Amino acid sequence: MENINKKGGVFQKFLDFVEKSGNRLPHPVTLFFLLAVLTLVASAILSAIGISVAHPGDKNEIIEVNNLLSKDGITYIFENMVDNFINFAPLGVVLTTMLGIGIAERSGLISAALRGFILAIPKSLITAGLVFAGIMSSLASDAGYVVLPPLGAVIFLALGRHPIAGLAAAFAGVSAGFSANLLLSGTDAMLAELSMDAAKMIDPAYVETMNVAMNYYFIAASVFVLTLVGWFVSDKIVEPRLGTYDSKYLNTDDSEDMHALNDLEKKGLLYAFISIIVSVLLVSLLVAFPFSPMRGDEGSYMDQIIQSPFMTSLVPIIAVLFFIPGLVYGLVTKTIKGEKDVAHQLTDTMNTMGTIIVLAFTAGQFVAYFAESNIGMVIGVYGAELLESLNLKGIPLIIGFILVTAFINLFIGSASAKWAMMAPIFVPILMQLGYSPELTTMAYRIADSSTNIITPLMTYFAVIIAFANKYVKDIGVGTLISIMLPYSIFFLITWSIFLIVWMLLGLPLGPNAPIVYP
Repeated sequence: MENINKKGGVFQKFLDFVEKSGNRLPHPVTLFFLLAVLTLVASAILSAIGISVAHPGDKNEIIEVNNLLSKDGITYIFENMVDNFINFAPLGVVLTTMLGIGIAERSGLISAALRGFILAIPKSLITAGLVFAGIMSSLASDAGYVVLPPLGAVIFLALGRHPIAGLAAAFAGVSAGFSANLLLSGTDAMLAELSMDAAKMIDPAYVETMNVAMNYYFIAASVFVLTLVGWFVSDKIVEPRLGTYDSKYLNTDDSEDMHALNDLEKKGLLYAFISIIVSVLLVSLLVAFPFSPMRGDEGSYMDQIIQSPFMTSLVPIIAVLFFIPGLVYGLVTKTIKGEKDVAHQLTDTMNTMGTIIVLAFTAGQFVAYFAESNIGMVIGVYGAELLESLNLKGIPLIIGFILVTAFINLFIGSASAKWAMMAPIFVPILMQLGYSPELTTMAYRIADSSTNIITPLMTYFAVIIAFANKYVKDIGVGTLISIMLPYSIFFLITWSIFLIVWMLLGLPLGPNAPIVYP
């Protein structure tokens, strides 16, 4: 990226090297196509060699690398090409969410709300606010990837700051801080259940004392630590390196005018705000009461909310919560005069999604081939066996586990898939060494989150590149990785140190969740 400030010390030179090396890679669309081809070839070679591993949860089950260039493999490629595309996780999330956001944006609501927000709060707190909002967005599952990074870019651009710095700050919060939150989310329940299943192999009675809030105290405290770290990295490392943004690189006709709100805009915002309150109250009826239609059936009050159809439907709910106030604002300010205007604005929004759709096709093939070949599973099991063979104990063991998990995360993006593979190995091992399943789970979550933002295998990586391309044409994979690498390093180191301090103090990780296994 031409307008990055190249001055700096050893660390900045290292980032320059990462950027230049990464940018020698092809365009992301081509890159994912080549990675898909490489996966096909690798699957054939590794299968011919006879590479296999025992399933970590069942030693009698052998996992072999599937040859995707065999007769069955080639049939799989052609039969599933369309499904791999339409089932690529970010595609439906992005397009559905953008339908709601598109109305809010094109009616003028987002522009007016941002100007009001920017003019009302201290400019020095905006970066911290973005990182904090990103961390908290894990409540909405993957929707945070779609909403906050482009929003961060728009806010920074409106302030005369580099839009990529705003995008990076939000992306760091959303992805690298995914396992921290002030509230419990579906991720807590999902990982906790896997940990409980693994712990049963050693002590079924102990599992009866475990709960889905096993990491709550630590993840809640982590929100503030990561917000401060993300704020520091953004303002002291990332944005200075990006330098002053030159609007000639702006790959769009959109720009934010920082003029004060007029009376009509204020009226529109007031009615939009009222519509949000009413919409939220109506949506809450779907889950808040025992008779609510989208409430879970089992467990405590919180369990019935966390593990419910409502939580798995947050993407369309968020789209509706953007659509309604956007529509109300447009009707009040006359930017929407009828249903034809709504249809045109929705169509215009989809017209901007071309890059994401093309990326989704090639990235979807690659992700599907990698999973079908079992290469990621084999890498994960070998990495786990390596850590076990090192015979580490105490804090070095926890650090080693975090580092191995962080490395595996570069190849297997799904938190649940990795933990389903690793929990049956590491939870029993660390229990026998005196460490609780709750601690093992938290160490896993730190590593899993911290390196999400530096691997192209993370399903939303291609989407973030597409968002960045709006402000810097043809931004490369290397540039994005070099921008996000400081966040990854600082989050991983700081969060790990925070866990070690927590361990040394002997503080519980959550309700009835000790550090040690008795």
